[in-house]
Amino acid sequence: MRLELRDIIHVPDAKKTFRFQLDLSGEDFFGGRPVVHPVQAEGSVTNHAGALVLEGKASSLLELTCDRCGKEFSREMTVVLDNLVAQELEDEENDDILLLDGTELDLDEAVTTAFILAMDTKNLCSDDCKGLCAKCGADLNLGPCGCRPEVDPRLAALAQLLDKEAE
Repeated sequence: MRLELRDIIHVPDAKKTFRFQLDLSGEDFFGGRPVVHPVQAEGSVTNHAGALVLEGKASSLLELTCDRCGKEFSREMTVVLDNLVAQELEDEENDDILLLDGTELDLDEAVTTAFILAMDTKNLCSDDCKGLCAKCGADLNLGPCGCRPEVDPRLAALAQLLDKEAE
């Protein structure tokens, strides 16, 4: 979506609102495509004493796979949009300033960039997910598996002494 800002560029305290859906289902995130539902974006661009400010939010329901146990789960993701908007840059170091194309702002690009940068590199179904047993592959969230704990080879002699005392 392109937002025409000609009406507010030179008018202090002027505001232009927006609301649209964006399809990011084709975007690849670390080998998966979790954004199967449309991203809902809404907000406004306001002229604050000559400085254009983009404010809003973008949200979608993500379909993810837990990186520890492999379980599929859903999670709502909301990204806050808060950027300055300019017609031209005085220096190239301002990566967080969005540039206008003439008098239009490309909201698709702004929302896509914000959403991609906010994606987690690791997804867990819960903060206390125990994952899978490295030996048998059992889901440790359902309970302990039957595997014996592996003994560090440097401590094997001590483990044998403990086994003899237990008998």
